[in-house]
Amino acid sequence: MILAAGRGERMRPLTDSLPKPLLEVHGKPLMQWPMEALAAGGFTELVVNTAWLGEKISSRFGLNALLDGHPALSISYSDEGHDFGEALETAGGIVRALPQLGEIFWVAAGDVFAPDFAFTQASVDRFAASGKLAHLWLVPNPAHNPKGDFGISAEGLALNSAAEKYTFSTIGLYRAALFALPYCGIPAGNPAGAKAPLAPILRAAMDNERVSAELYAGPWTDVGTPERLLQLNTPR
Repeated sequence: MILAAGRGERMRPLTDSLPKPLLEVHGKPLMQWPMEALAAGGFTELVVNTAWLGEKISSRFGLNALLDGHPALSISYSDEGHDFGEALETAGGIVRALPQLGEIFWVAAGDVFAPDFAFTQASVDRFAASGKLAHLWLVPNPAHNPKGDFGISAEGLALNSAAEKYTFSTIGLYRAALFALPYCGIPAGNPAGAKAPLAPILRAAMDNERVSAELYAGPWTDVGTPERLLQLNTPR
């Protein structure tokens, strides 16, 4: 699943007429980078949630996308804007899309640039064997998030409390069971369009040692401001 429903307020005026995930880095829409990486890893069935100017995303990629020679992607859309008039936040959007997702699935944000991240079947297999409900990739803290989000134990568990914390990259593997009781009370499919953030669900599961994590040291940028977008596109 690619998360692409946000308004991108901090990116205005760039996002007044274009959804943030379609802003380009090195000549490609931001969201196309993880789409291509997923296809390269053999993950060719994709769900994209949309809200703000979502029709521009579905028009850009359609239902079948062949991107730069990668295996063709079969894309379905969870149109939160059409169905509810606004984005449902991260957990609300994932639960809305659950009927279109498998028992285990990737989630990545469409506005994060991590060009070298590899989505691999080996990662899925390790996660499936672990019995955990989520596996998160964390990154060294950027200047805009100096305190970080989660820690990592010596055993590879994600921690709410730790002396050293890292920033959640937005890339993770999940089981559908995370988005059910006792961690999430929204019915599968989110028929009422409930809005809900992801962090409280993850933190509750972490307290029960049901979330694992690892550190990703490759290039990574949360493209949250026009300045960061400009930096990425400035030749070095």
